[in-house]
Amino acid sequence: MPTSTGALGRDANRVPIVSDGLVSITSSTLSASNTTASNIIFNLTGSIQVLALYGVVTTVLSSNITAAHYRLNDQTAQPVISAAAGTTLSSAAVGSVIMRKALAATALTFIDSAAARITESSAVNLGFSSPFVLTQKTGGIQTDIEFRYTTTNTPATGVIQFILKWLPISTDAAVITF
Repeated sequence: MPTSTGALGRDANRVPIVSDGLVSITSSTLSASNTTASNIIFNLTGSIQVLALYGVVTTVLSSNITAAHYRLNDQTAQPVISAAAGTTLSSAAVGSVIMRKALAATALTFIDSAAARITESSAVNLGFSSPFVLTQKTGGIQTDIEFRYTTTNTPATGVIQFILKWLPISTDAAVITF
């Protein structure tokens, strides 16, 4: 599996020195059949600060893709990264963007590429994406970032490329793509 760790300068506490963040990229095919699915997109080690988490549709999505959201899964608890009620992505066109823009209680922002769009921050001098921290469950337990959606299609179709821009916080911080 590809990973986003590598040779990085480290400070006296062994924390990697990066300024603009590391980027991890993976693609996921939607293939659930009349159910709710959780596609693992990234695996997390340690603690990271997420600067941006978004997806770009690379193959048009089928109709009836609803309740789309991101969540963290430590195999026991599944805290949401964006509102679990989700966002409808039915028939999203190639080039459409699915972005975690604000607080976890907020639904994903869907930027439909069916027409030209301008999307900006909610206020002047604010970043477009609200940073947040994710931490792996203690004891080396598998902790994954998942894209979750519901469909009534049999099966759903489409492909989304997911991009995670992040900074390491802990000395063991790493992201593995799925």
